[in-house]
Amino acid sequence: MARVTCEFEVYTYQIDFARHVSNIVYIQWLEVGRLKLLEAVGLPVGEVARRGITPIVAATSIVYQRPVHFGDRVRLEAWLGDFGKASAMVHYRLTNQRGEEVAEATQRGLFVRIADGKPVRLGEEDRVRFAPYVERRTPVRID
Repeated sequence: MARVTCEFEVYTYQIDFARHVSNIVYIQWLEVGRLKLLEAVGLPVGEVARRGITPIVAATSIVYQRPVHFGDRVRLEAWLGDFGKASAMVHYRLTNQRGEEVAEATQRGLFVRIADGKPVRLGEEDRVRFAPYVERRTPVRID
C-alpha cells in the first residue's frame, strides 16, 4: 500500500497563544496532504477542474496527541481508507522529528460538479488510480 508523505517546518506565525501550533495549521497541513494525494494518483485539482468537477471535504476529525512547538518538524502521511462510489475517507498520521505521533486525522471527501455542487461518482479508470493508496483495515473486535 502506498502513502503520500509531506514534511513541514513550524514557523513563528503558526504558534498560538498557548505556545504551540494552532489547530488551524493542522487543517492546512491536511489540505496539502490531500492535494499531494490527488497529484500522486494523477488527478491534480487543475485536471479535475477542467472536467468540471472539484474535490471537497465533507467532514474532518483530528485527534491531537501531543503539542507541536516552534522549531519542530512535522511529517504527514496520507492514504485512503473506505473508498465508496461517491466518497472516500482520507487518513492522516502526523509525527514529529523524533517519530512521535502528534496527531491522527480523517477527512471524508468527494468530488462535486462545479456547476451545481452535486456529487459525482468517479469512473472505473479514475478509481483504479486510487487503488494503490487504499488500505482497508479489519476492525479490531473486543469481546
